[in-house]
Parts: sequence; structure tokens; C-alpha cells
Amino acid sequence: MAQNAVDDIERASPPVGRGHVAPTAAQPRPFSLLRRQGAWRDALLRRMLAMADLGAALAASVALGVTGSGQVNHALWAALLAPVWLVFAKVAGMYDRDQRSLRHLTVDELPTLFSWSLMGTAALTLLLTVTPAGALSAGAVLRVWIVASIGGFLFRALARLLWRRITPPERVVIIGEGALAAAARRKLELFPDIHAQVTDERLLIATDLRDSPDALGNVDRVVVATSHLDEEVIAELVTFCRRRQIKLSVVPPVRGMFGTAVQLNHVADLPVMEYNTWDVSRSTLLLKRLLDLVVSAAALVALAPLLLLLTALLLVSGGWPVLFTQTRVGQHGQPFTMLKFRTMVPNAEQLLRQLVTFDELSEPMFKFARDPRVTLAGRVLRRTSLDELPQLLNVLKGDMSLVGPRPEQIELVEMYAEQHRFRLAVKPGMTGPMQIYGRGQLTFEERLAVEREYVENISIARDLRILALTVAPVVSGRGAF
Repeated sequence: MAQNAVDDIERASPPVGRGHVAPTAAQPRPFSLLRRQGAWRDALLRRMLAMADLGAALAASVALGVTGSGQVNHALWAALLAPVWLVFAKVAGMYDRDQRSLRHLTVDELPTLFSWSLMGTAALTLLLTVTPAGALSAGAVLRVWIVASIGGFLFRALARLLWRRITPPERVVIIGEGALAAAARRKLELFPDIHAQVTDERLLIATDLRDSPDALGNVDRVVVATSHLDEEVIAELVTFCRRRQIKLSVVPPVRGMFGTAVQLNHVADLPVMEYNTWDVSRSTLLLKRLLDLVVSAAALVALAPLLLLLTALLLVSGGWPVLFTQTRVGQHGQPFTMLKFRTMVPNAEQLLRQLVTFDELSEPMFKFARDPRVTLAGRVLRRTSLDELPQLLNVLKGDMSLVGPRPEQIELVEMYAEQHRFRLAVKPGMTGPMQIYGRGQLTFEERLAVEREYVENISIARDLRILALTVAPVVSGRGAF
């Protein structure tokens, strides 16, 4: 069937110019950026990432020569050996993941970046021993690894940001309709870092691909999001997209069946879905608590001048009290007193009853894009998330965690249905999946979905990833009310 589709597509292809030989199924088409449509953008990104890695290697080389310890020769030889770092990056597959994934962030490759910088440092250390510069000291080796790791992350993040600025977004067609297609479109709208724009949304049958070589139009990626997944259509799409270098992504048709706690493995050629149905290990919870203690204590010490400054500004602008306290629901439904800098007028709690009636809410959440109770100083604090810094004390005390579901008011939790109470299984967090996946723009169902994915897959690596991803929405203020 696939071969018939290929033959049909070739027969339907427009004639080539005089003097050229028409390609056949056995004779591959010559390379062409125009024919490959959006492939030039991927090639450009790979080159920009390579330049970023080279920049990180050169930065590590420079770090050897600015210490005042007479290691200029080491720096020069390290700079000459910088291309070796690119070889390790290529072997680690660090230039191919963006093209394969619908969404790939620099944060996602942090473990790979640390391994890459470690391998590059080890190779540089060995190679320098056979150069006139000689061996590196232990301190110099550590300095190279740290600078390469930090530089690799920063330069790669900047490269991707610049790439999104100078290239047009991917043209995406969604194959499907209904809730699943709407969810796919919604995710493309919520995450601008995907760098994609939906140009069409339609249904498709296999004969559409066989009868017309331009059935999908001029697109860069096809996203299949339909509750009725047709095997014949997928087979035709794979053949069609492969020949035209169009990326193909498929959303599982039954989201409840796949869930968020599933991992796809293979036993030889047999795909097997493994479900995470066990409790989080005690060692993971212990490390998570240790991370909370260390980071919250260090942050309180480091941010003490800023906390004092904000306290003074709030006293001058609005008087006492500068802290807002409210009872929220914590782990296992236990209430606790949450701390924030005051961003509203003193009688905000009384005014809330005039703005919203909890008994009349259609779902257990509410959020005002323009809350009339928020003061001028409060708007600045909320947009920059500085109002939440006192919650570091809640984390230190153990009522909250650095990462977790959003802490909710008692009145809202009392409205929860049984299927909503999973989010109370862990401590609420200062940041969490809601904050990095849309913040106030998310609907209640979307918030529950991303929080369920977090609760079902808790790990220290995931917490570190969320902490790193929190920086962007805090800086941009996107979705902060």
C-alpha cells in the first residue's frame, strides 16, 4: 500500500523543466532547500548551537588565562583544541533533538550538558598533557568544567532565542477535530517557544494523500490529533511526510488510556507501555526536603537586603502590615498559614465577598485579570512574583515545598470533587507546573492536567527542571495577575 502511494505521488508530481531527469521511486530527489520546505531552519539552528558550544569551549579556554597563574599557554592550546568539544556534542546527539521534538528546551538537556562538559574537560586535560603547555592543575580542571557547563547552557539558550527571532515559525496543519485537536492547538498557543503556527485544521483520509501530492499544502509539520486514529492514514502520512521532509507528530487518541504516568519502552520490536503505579520512594522525598531546606535557607540569607528593601517600600506606600497571611490547604488537606507580601488594600478579604460568591462558582477556582483590590505597588510585586518571597519561610518550616501544586484556599478545596483531591497528596509549592505552563491563563482542567502529570512523576530532576523553567515566566510576567 505504501509503495502504491509513493507511485501515485510520483505520477501526480508536476513535470520538471526541459533537460532535467524526472526522479523516480528508485532515484532519490536531489537536495533542495525549497523542496525540503522548512529544513533550512533546522540546519541553521544546528549551526547556531554548534557556534554556542564552540563559544562555551572558548570561554572555558579563556578562563584558564585570566587567573593570573601563568596559564596563558594552557589557554591558547585549549582554544586550538576547542573543535574537539563539537565532536563530543555531535556524538551525544545534541544537534538533532530540536528537529525530532515538538518542544525541546535548553533546560531539557541539562543532564546531557553536564555530561558533555565533563567529557570535554577530561579530553582537554588528557590532550594538554602532550602539548608544550603541560598538564592542568586540579583547580584549573574544575574551572574549565564549571565555565563550560554554565557557558554551554547560557549560549545554547541564547542561540535558540535568537533563532526564534530571526526565523519564521513552523507552519503546522492539525489533522483531526474535536477536543483533542483543540487541545493540540491550545498547547501551540500557550508555548511560544515551540515556534509554530497553525495554518489549517482538517480531517484526512488515505485517498487524499494518494490522489493529491499537495493534499497538505505548504507545511512544515503535521500534528495528528484525532480520537479515531486510522492505521492506513498514519501509514500514508509517514510515507508522504518522509518524502517531503515534513515533520510528523501524533497525539495519542485516548488521553485517559495513556495518561501522564506512562512510559513507552521496547522489548525487541514490541512496544510496551509501562505505568507508574507505585508510591514515591522515601529517598526521593528525603532529597526533595533536603533541597527545600538548603535552597530556602540560602535564598533567605542571600535575599535579606531585598526583603528589607521591599518591607520598607511597602511601609512607606501602604503602612502596616506588610505581610499578608491567609489559611491555605496543604498536604493531605492540612491547613497552614501562608505568607506573602501585601499587594492588596487592607480590607481585601471583606471586599472579596462583593466580587465573587463561592457557592455560585462553576468550578473551584477564580482569578481576576484586573483585581480592583490590588494596589499600585502590589501590581509590580505580583508581575515580578516578588510578593511570594516570604513563602520561603513556609518552605523552611515544611508547610510548603519549592515545587508543587498551587496552594488553594479552604473554600475552594471544599468544592473539590474526589478526582480533584490528588493534588493534595503532596506539599503545595512556591512554583510548580501551573506557573511554568501558563499561570493565570490556564483553565481549571488544564491546571489539573499539568499538576496530575507532576504528582504522578515526582523526581528531583523534575523539580530542578521546573525551578529552571520558572525563571522565564517570572522575568516576562506572562500570565501573572
